[in-house]
Amino acid sequence: MSGILVHLPAGNGDDAVTLRLGPGERARFGRGSARTPVELRLGDETVSRLAGEIHATDDHWQLSNLSDTHAYLVENPEGAGEYLRVPPRRIGAPIPFEFSRVVLPSRRETPLSFQVFAPDHVYLDAHALGRGSWESRTMTAYSLDETATYFLVLVALCEPWLRDRSPAAVPTTPQVVERLRLHPACTRLTARAVSSHLDYLADEKLRIDLPDGAGRADRRNGKREAVVGLALKFGIVREEHLALLPRPEAAEPGR
Repeated sequence: MSGILVHLPAGNGDDAVTLRLGPGERARFGRGSARTPVELRLGDETVSRLAGEIHATDDHWQLSNLSDTHAYLVENPEGAGEYLRVPPRRIGAPIPFEFSRVVLPSRRETPLSFQVFAPDHVYLDAHALGRGSWESRTMTAYSLDETATYFLVLVALCEPWLRDRSPAAVPTTPQVVERLRLHPACTRLTARAVSSHLDYLADEKLRIDLPDGAGRADRRNGKREAVVGLALKFGIVREEHLALLPRPEAAEPGR
């Protein structure tokens, strides 16, 4: 993946916003004003008009904290509590996480936050390690982290095909939320988060190019089907990955 995806969920500003930043591009966030335009508007009086800036590079992203008083947290939602603290006036702090949640302090019960999907971590072919020079080693075509939430979403989408071994309807977004609700990493998973993970898989991890012209609903369905088709065709998701999901009987209401 080259560049990053930034997603501001509804409720943290005016409306939900999703931005794609290529290498070298920047996005500013804060309360904003007519004189201080921002790409990510955070509607809270405790947030500075210009609170910070995101800078995408080739292989990571940087966060600048333009506040004079508040530190910001960058959480790794998939790292068992791992986080970084970016102090006030810190410029260009490099963020190493593949998936991050930027949290700003506020007086609200729920902290202000937005998500950043960073350049994917590239891995060498395991069979090539220790043999030959760096130039001769082969990198994986699809670099996915099997411990990440987006991979759980992918496995849940592929599950009906893997269990039945026959054509089956791809699960809808609400069905994926319900399927994963008992997984420890997915207790707060929402339909909007599943859609963001699906976009990340399709656009960045698997690099699926959908034809233009389809309606929004048709494009969303086509994206889910294309992601499942590619994952199964190339063995990205296999039967052994079903063990990552909660037991099927445990996911059924009333059981």
